[in-house]
Amino acid sequence: MTDGTSAPTATPSDDAVGSTAVPVESGLAEASESGLPSVILTIGLTKTYRGGLIAVDSLDLTVRQGEIFALLGPNGAGKTTTVGMLTARVVPTGGTALVNGVDVVAHPALAKAAVGVVAQANTLDRSLSVWENLYFHGRYFGFRDRAARAAADELLERFHLSGRAKARIATLSGGMAKRLMLARAFLPRPAVLFLDEPTAGLDPQSRLALWEILGQLHAEGETILLTTHYMEEAERLAQRVAIMDRGRLLALDTPDNLRRSLGAGGVLILKAEGDLDLLAQRLRLMRGVLEATPGPGELRLRLEETDGAIAEVVGVTSREGFPLRNLSLEETTLETVFISLTGKDLRE
Repeated sequence: MTDGTSAPTATPSDDAVGSTAVPVESGLAEASESGLPSVILTIGLTKTYRGGLIAVDSLDLTVRQGEIFALLGPNGAGKTTTVGMLTARVVPTGGTALVNGVDVVAHPALAKAAVGVVAQANTLDRSLSVWENLYFHGRYFGFRDRAARAAADELLERFHLSGRAKARIATLSGGMAKRLMLARAFLPRPAVLFLDEPTAGLDPQSRLALWEILGQLHAEGETILLTTHYMEEAERLAQRVAIMDRGRLLALDTPDNLRRSLGAGGVLILKAEGDLDLLAQRLRLMRGVLEATPGPGELRLRLEETDGAIAEVVGVTSREGFPLRNLSLEETTLETVFISLTGKDLRE
């Protein structure tokens, strides 16, 4: 280890990444389409636990260099297991996973050296001060004394923790602890940062502060993969979003494209008198109406676009003799897409 800035990380070779064909479906795109190399590449990645439980089922995934990539899914979707395999903490039972060009099964130690992990639970050393947590982490990664001290000082300033350098870990707020964990993970400048529910349990101010820091790291070219239950977080931070459920990849694309997949116009909720099944049949013939679903006292129309469509719906409803009582519009959001794909059932 040199007196430089980081532990050694593997360099992806052309043979390791470029020669592998990856299936393209559900919005999955090769990194080459964007002109950026892949930092994470999985092909048929699978994890089956004892008893036959399939936690991850033939996952094909590409994460590009320098992007923030969000992995969404309900409880039990396989997100944590996927991250565990990519960080060499869980051994796959099938398929291939490359992180920074390193096979995580064949070379787990080298793969671990290329990643930084921020877990949900507080994993800071409570016997050390805030500054010492960073200093000794640098020493573990081969930094010499002067370089480790400089890195600790610089990161405390950068992550808004300078005033707490000598504080004990037990005195930190949830937001401070999370920022320190992120600073520690980032200290050796890993090829990929893995963040598991990074803002869970944080107050709005702490959440915004962490988002700002993640935005700065992204602007500097850091690759970040995060799991989250907050749709706003994924929409605000991520260039691409993958939605998983029951171990399988359901969709992968940009937030805008995922919203457009359900119709950019959103859902028009129409309350009218009369036979709404008949009205639904008439409105399904309209251009731009993707779906018409009658329910008790109302009709839900999924629209491709709103421009002109709402006025036309009102006109058809009036001409067909259905007295209109109320009209409202629900915009398509990432949460709409998520619920559409995974369902509304409560997951424990």
